[in-house]
Amino acid sequence: MSAPTPTMAVRMMRAPRLKRAASWYTVSLGVLVVMTLAAVFAPFIAPYDPNFVNLSAVYQGPSPAHWLGTDSLGRDTLSRMIFGARTALLGPLLVVVFSTILGILLGLLAGWRGGWIDSVLGRLFDVIFAFPSLLIAIMAVALFGKGLVAPVIAMSIAYAPFVARLTRQLIVSERSRPYVAAYRVQGFSGPWIALRRVLPNVTPIVGAQSTLNFGYVLAELAGLSFLGLGVQAPTADWGAMINEAQAGLTGGYFLPAIVPAVAVVIVVVAVNIIGEELSDRIGGGVPA
Repeated sequence: MSAPTPTMAVRMMRAPRLKRAASWYTVSLGVLVVMTLAAVFAPFIAPYDPNFVNLSAVYQGPSPAHWLGTDSLGRDTLSRMIFGARTALLGPLLVVVFSTILGILLGLLAGWRGGWIDSVLGRLFDVIFAFPSLLIAIMAVALFGKGLVAPVIAMSIAYAPFVARLTRQLIVSERSRPYVAAYRVQGFSGPWIALRRVLPNVTPIVGAQSTLNFGYVLAELAGLSFLGLGVQAPTADWGAMINEAQAGLTGGYFLPAIVPAVAVVIVVVAVNIIGEELSDRIGGGVPA
């Protein structure tokens, strides 16, 4: 029997790693689906009203009545986690959607038109890059007040340049391909080619890369709520729950803070794994 060729050997070495990656992708997708379903059907599956105060059940540990214990006001932690998933997932989703749409449009304009438009947009992106997205969100809260709306709008603007830069690179690469020249020869207009033929070719790659922003935004919005600048009480939110649990840490009541913190970490990791896998499957390499 002949020895395996180098190509076969490489495939044999990569097979276990690819299998593990596929398994982690499946697990991560399952976690995200469960979290999403819990958020959507929160009123039907939460065992208690998330804002129901029971001062006789303050800081209780896990029990059949309260699977994840209670907080400083006797509120059921599991119920607040389920309802908190709504704001925890909705905010990042809106930021990703808005920033992706805005970024694709700006990147398409810069990459397709080029010239001074590309230069002006490039300098604008550099200015936005100079400010951390969390700082922009804090500035928006200072100007427009606490809540979820101002941070979502601010972070959408902050993350749009990342999407725009990637879109521009892909558009510039696509613009030089033969099929674009063929459409021009046939008399099709530039906007028609850009919107109907070039943009659909780059959108899947941009969308896959944009999913990675979801985890970053979730962590930053949770940080805002932790600082008291995001979702306000009594609305259940994972970041706000960590903030409310600070007082109990000195007394040894760690569970009310650990549970939402672990949930944030799990969702961020799951989204990153999904985003990386989608980018690999679609071929999300950025052209040089």
